[in-house]
Amino acid sequence: MTPALPADRRRLEGVAFLAAFAACIPAANWLVGHAGTACPPNGPCLIPVAPGIMAPSGVVMVGLALVLRDLVQRRLGVAWSAAAILAGGALSAFISPPALALASTAAFLISEFADLGVYTPLQKRGLILAALASGAVGVVVDSIAFLWLAFGSLDFLAGQTLGKFWMILLALPFLAWLRARDRRLGLEPA
Repeated sequence: MTPALPADRRRLEGVAFLAAFAACIPAANWLVGHAGTACPPNGPCLIPVAPGIMAPSGVVMVGLALVLRDLVQRRLGVAWSAAAILAGGALSAFISPPALALASTAAFLISEFADLGVYTPLQKRGLILAALASGAVGVVVDSIAFLWLAFGSLDFLAGQTLGKFWMILLALPFLAWLRARDRRLGLEPA
């Protein structure tokens, strides 16, 4: 069996990151309704994100989606990344509970395009810096947009922001490994 060419490997990994990105959307919706340390009636399931701070459990998937979107762009290019955001927005509208569909879809689209806008110019300076900065912007934008559109309040901003940002921080070792492996294999970003 011959090893994959760098372009073939980049495309294959890009498709895998794209599939994982798409999976984050239904996973976030499922978690909010089914998994958490507390699941109050008629409310989202919650998880602790810091001492005394709770957030809906879906925040972990939203934070992960921001990192995966960066990886889709790194492997497949900005056009694929933009198309993935639009498809993700449509998927979010389709599977979100009716009461939250507009807020969920709008927050997803706004935050992912904000992430793309920050990541794109910074990626030339380094994967870790770009993912961290774009993720931080995406986390804040997503949290503000969702909370304001869904509830007209920013009362849970700290929990939303922290929960998503933890996932970005947890992804940094993988991103460092990926960057080193890409250099070793001669894989250039798309």
